[in-house]
Amino acid sequence: DNFILGSPTGLGLDTNGDIIVFHRSGRAWDSMPISHLPLIDKNTISKIDPNSGKVLKSWGKNLFIMPHGLEVDRQNNIWVTDCGLHQVFKFDPDGNLLMTLGEAKVSGNDSSHFNLPTDIAVTDDGSFYVSDGYLNSRVIKFSKDGEYLFEWGEFGNQNGEFNIPHGIDLDKEGNVYVADRENNRIQKFDAKGNFIGLWQNKITEQLYSVAIDNNEDHLFGIDYMTINDTLIKGSDIFRFDLSFNLQMQFGRTGSYDGPISRYHDILIDGNGSIYVGDILGNKIQKFQLKSKNK
Repeated sequence: DNFILGSPTGLGLDTNGDIIVFHRSGRAWDSMPISHLPLIDKNTISKIDPNSGKVLKSWGKNLFIMPHGLEVDRQNNIWVTDCGLHQVFKFDPDGNLLMTLGEAKVSGNDSSHFNLPTDIAVTDDGSFYVSDGYLNSRVIKFSKDGEYLFEWGEFGNQNGEFNIPHGIDLDKEGNVYVADRENNRIQKFDAKGNFIGLWQNKITEQLYSVAIDNNEDHLFGIDYMTINDTLIKGSDIFRFDLSFNLQMQFGRTGSYDGPISRYHDILIDGNGSIYVGDILGNKIQKFQLKSKNK
């Protein structure tokens, strides 16, 4: 009853099926720069029962400036990016710090610095990719121990270039999918960063995040639409096969009759249910297919 959800910017799923959410607890991103802001003095990471919505556990006060991306790996470790600190963190399920990458409040574009990193994707062997980010236009791969391996990308709109790589996920073959936000598209790469293909959203302006349902080999994406930067139309959810063939679209279009939303992250559970973090209404929405055949 006393829990107030801040902007839910990152969503993850642990092996118990509980939702892990990274949220801003009242912190607003009004302007740049943001690194001068104080640490948020409220909890910013919460575990939520996906059926009842009950908050099972919360932690993370006095750790973060501007929460952004979240990933939960197969060992239930929790990985997050903080745009204000320019850092990436790995915690165990109880919130004990296991790894830190980047230098606090110091931006850069070399192998040991980030510039507003946005998201993380962890492979089965523990190595991981970081999308970096708002002011760097690259994806970096690290070993499971945090050793810099390689990177790709630069600012632009050609294949393999980015204008805010904002979300990232992996399929079971190790291919990398990147939500190229301001280019309004999803790009697909192999594990070495070689370009495979893309889907270009021609409806609106921003493509926020991606998620892979490896049980069904589905790719999901979410966008956001405004008219003249003033009239908010909201977000749509897209479902594709892994070759970018569009299978389903709903949200501001279709039969959806919920509130206008601005989806920042998306997650698919083992039953095919869809979860989205809405940073306009500061809530998490859950969708279920009426039929698995549709």
